Amino acid sequence: QLQLVESGGGLVQPGGSLRLPCAASGLTLGYYAIGWFRQAPGKEREAVSCISFSGPGTNYADSIKGRFTISRDNAKKTVYLQMNSLKPEDTATYYCAGQNYHCSYYAADFGSWGQGTQVTVSS
Repeated sequence: QLQLVESGGGLVQPGGSLRLPCAASGLTLGYYAIGWFRQAPGKEREAVSCISFSGPGTNYADSIKGRFTISRDNAKKTVYLQMNSLKPEDTATYYCAGQNYHCSYYAADFGSWGQGTQVTVSS
């Protein structure tokens, strides 16, 4: 079983940066692929990025390529989403999610979810 907790969200100005940690407990993090999803008000949940048990990560959303980086520290049982050059369109609730070994574009493939952390990008 895997339990996930996201944190690190908050209010940031356009062009700023945030790092979101996803802390895992229950089982060894190395067995799991961890994905990041986001959902803005009035929008569908979209896949942002994912990192498999072996890495490296994959970015799914065209809008974040070149700005976001996913990484993992299995010793600390934590996956990070580094977000740079933030834009107002990045405003959303960000969720991390886990499944065994392999990344997926589809939220339905992930069985474990964090509670979400709010990111607001505004001047």
